[in-house]
Amino acid sequence: MMNLGIGTRRKSGKLQPFDSMAVLDPDTLTEIKNLFSKVRTYAKPSSREWRIPDPNVVLRHPPQEHCRLQALKVSLNGVKNQLSDKNVQVWHQHTNSTNRAGKVIAAVRSAANAELCTQAWCKFYEILGTFNPLPQEALHNGELNTVHLCEAPGAFITALNHYIKTNQSTCYCDWSWAANTLNPYHEANGGNMTITDDRLIANTLPWWFFGSDNTGNIMVQKHLLELQEFVSNMHRVDMVTADGSFDCQENPDEQEALVASLHFCEVTAALLLLSPGGSFVLKMFTLYEHSSVCLLYLLNCCFHSVSVFKPATSKAGNSEVYVVCLNYEGKEAVRPLLSKLIRNYGPHLADREALIPNSLLPESFLKQHEEVCVYFHMLQVETITENLQLFEEISFEQRQRLDRIRDYTAHEYLQRFQVSFLPLSQWISRHTVTPACCSVSAGQSLGQKKQMGSFNERRELQTLSWRERIERGCHAAWIQRHCTDAGGTGCVLEGLLSECHVDSWYILIGAALPALRNSPFCEGGLLNHLNEALMDTVVDWTHVPPCGSCHVVCTASILSDVAGICVSKGHSDGNKNKRQCLVFGSHSVWGTSESQIEDLVLTFSVEPSPPQRQGITLHDGEPLYQQQLLACVVLSLQSLNSGDALLLPVFSALTRVTAAVVLCLHVCFRSVTFRCPPPTGMVGAVLVCIGFCPKPAARILPFLTDVHNCMSKLLKGEDNVSKNETDRQVLQFVPMDELLTGGLTEFLWTLNSEIIHQKLHLLMQT
Repeated sequence: MMNLGIGTRRKSGKLQPFDSMAVLDPDTLTEIKNLFSKVRTYAKPSSREWRIPDPNVVLRHPPQEHCRLQALKVSLNGVKNQLSDKNVQVWHQHTNSTNRAGKVIAAVRSAANAELCTQAWCKFYEILGTFNPLPQEALHNGELNTVHLCEAPGAFITALNHYIKTNQSTCYCDWSWAANTLNPYHEANGGNMTITDDRLIANTLPWWFFGSDNTGNIMVQKHLLELQEFVSNMHRVDMVTADGSFDCQENPDEQEALVASLHFCEVTAALLLLSPGGSFVLKMFTLYEHSSVCLLYLLNCCFHSVSVFKPATSKAGNSEVYVVCLNYEGKEAVRPLLSKLIRNYGPHLADREALIPNSLLPESFLKQHEEVCVYFHMLQVETITENLQLFEEISFEQRQRLDRIRDYTAHEYLQRFQVSFLPLSQWISRHTVTPACCSVSAGQSLGQKKQMGSFNERRELQTLSWRERIERGCHAAWIQRHCTDAGGTGCVLEGLLSECHVDSWYILIGAALPALRNSPFCEGGLLNHLNEALMDTVVDWTHVPPCGSCHVVCTASILSDVAGICVSKGHSDGNKNKRQCLVFGSHSVWGTSESQIEDLVLTFSVEPSPPQRQGITLHDGEPLYQQQLLACVVLSLQSLNSGDALLLPVFSALTRVTAAVVLCLHVCFRSVTFRCPPPTGMVGAVLVCIGFCPKPAARILPFLTDVHNCMSKLLKGEDNVSKNETDRQVLQFVPMDELLTGGLTEFLWTLNSEIIHQKLHLLMQT
C-alpha cells in the first residue's frame, strides 16, 4: 500500500498523478508507515484463563494501585508539567504545525466532500479502514444497525455514512443508526461538558436519544434502560461507538480517573445493547489506573479481539487512544455480571469499589497490559519532548522535512483508506435547519468555551473575583461600554412566520431546571460571566440603581414609534379604525397617564414578575415566570384585533420556552423587534410587536392555552408522574427544528447579548 515515490491528487472523485516533491529517504518512509501502525492487540492464552469474573466478587473490594503503571503516570505527568507555562493557543498552533497528520483534514475535505469533516471524522474513518469493525454477518444479511454514545457533534456517524456509501461493493446494506449525547439544547447541561456544535443534530433530531429528562446524560441508570427501548426496533445492534470525555484541562494530571465512571457506563451500555458478533469502539486515555485495568480485562473476556489503537489522525502528544473490540460473545455469556453492573450503574460507578479485585486479574493479562501502557507512554513522551525542542528552535531544514512528511501523510491517508468523493445528495443531513452553532453576532460563533493563556495563568485566574476575571477577559471593553438607547434598533423579525407546523408541536416535560448553564440562544462565555456575578452578588432586579452614563430608551419614543407605524399601516390598508396597543406594565412605569397617543389606544396590564432570589441563575427558566409570560401572550392573542400592537417586557430569552414565546409572536405579528435597555423600572428588554394578525393567532391559541394549563398544574404539583417527582416543568413546546429556522436564533442571540451586557454592566457598577 505504501507508494510514496509517485503521488496523486484527487479531482472529481478520482486520484490524479502528480510529480513527487522529492524521493523520500528510508527513515522518512518508515516514519510515515509507523504513523498508521500504532496499535497493540491483546493475545488471549489458549488456556482460557481470562474469564468473566463471578459477579459475587465484583464491586466489593477497594481499588489497588499497580506500582509499575503508577510510575508511568508520574513519569508522563512530569513531562506534561513542562507545558504548564505555555500559552495554550500558541502551543496548539505550534503542535498543529508539527503534527504529521495535520494536513489530512484539509485533504479529505478537498478530495472527498466529506460531511462534518473534523478530526473525529478522520479518526473514525481510519478505524473503519484499519479494523473493518462492521460485522460480516450484518453486511451479508444486508442490514446494519449502529448505536453511537456521547456522539456530539456526530462525526462518527457521518464518517460511517461516507464509508458505507463509497464502498457499496463490500458494504451494501440498509443502515439504521441511533445516537446519544448530552443535549446541547438543555439549559441545565454545563457548558464545559456539553458540545454545542449541533450541525448534524439540528437536522436529525428524531435519531437522537436524550432520555426522559431530556438531558441526554448516559450516566443516569433509567436512561440506560430507556435507550435499550429506544433502539428496540432494531433487529440487532451490530456496532456501538463511545467517544465520550469531559473537559479535564483544569486538572489534566487526573484525566483518566475523572472519566473512569463514564467509561464504565459506556462499556455497560455496549454490553447491554450489542448482539453476538457485534463490535465496540471506545475512546480512552492513559490506562494506568486500576479502573482501566479492570475495564480492559472485562472487554478481553467479552470480545474475541481487543486492540488499543492510536490513529495517525489523533494528535500524537495527547493521551487519547481507541479500544477496538471485535466479535462480541453475547449477553448470555456476561448476563450475571451485566445485571450487577446495571444495578450499580451511575456517575460514581468507578469511584467506590474496584470492578475486579487484583487477585482475580491473571498475571498473563497484567503483563500484556503493562506492555501496552509502556508502548503508548513512549510514543507520547517522545512527541511532547520533540515538540518542546522544536518550540525553542526549529531550523529551516527541520521545517522543510516536516512539511514534506505532512504532505505525504495526507496523501497516504487518502490512498490507504481509499477515501472517495461523496455527492451532497448522499449526505445524512440536507441542512434544512440552520443549527444554533452557525448563528453569529459580531463575527463570533456559538461554540465551546475557548481556553486562554497558560495552564498556570488559568489556575491563577480561578483565584480572582468575578469582576477581575471579566476585566482580564475578552469581553471587558464591551461590558464596560455604556448602554445607548439604540439597543435593538435594526434587529427585526419582519413579516409573519408562514411555515408554522402547529400540528407537530408537543409539550416536553422534564425535571425542573436547577440553573441555566447553557443556551443555544447566546454565547456561553457571557452566560458564564453573568452566572458567576449573580452567585456572588445580592441583587434585586426591580431595585437595581441605573448607571448614570447609560442612555435608557424613552417610553414616549417607543409609544410614538408604535403609533406612527400603526396609524400609517391602518390608513394604507384602508382601515381607519383606531389601533389598540396592549402594554404590559403600569402607567407609572411607562410615564403616561394618557389612554391614547395620536390614534393609538393604550391598554395596560400587569407584566410578568422577575424571577425570585432563589432562582436568580434560572433567569427566564423559572417556572412561575414562564407561566406568567405565557399568560400575557395568551391574553394578547385573545384580546387584540387586526393591526394592533403589543409591548411585552422579557427578562431574557435564554430558554427554549421563552424562545418559543418569541416565535409565537413572530407567527402572529408582522413585525417583532425589541428595545434595550427598557424603560425605567425594568431590567431586560421590551418586545415591540406590531401588526397583529388574528388568523394565525387562532391556529396556535388552543395549543398555547393547553401549555399554560399544563404549566399551572405543574406549579401546583397536580401533574406529577409519581410521588418522587415533585419538581417538573415544561422544557419545550415548539420543536427545536422550528426554533432554529427563519432568523429567530440570530434575533435571540442579539436580544440576549444586549440583555446580558446590560445586566453585567449594572453589576459591575454595584
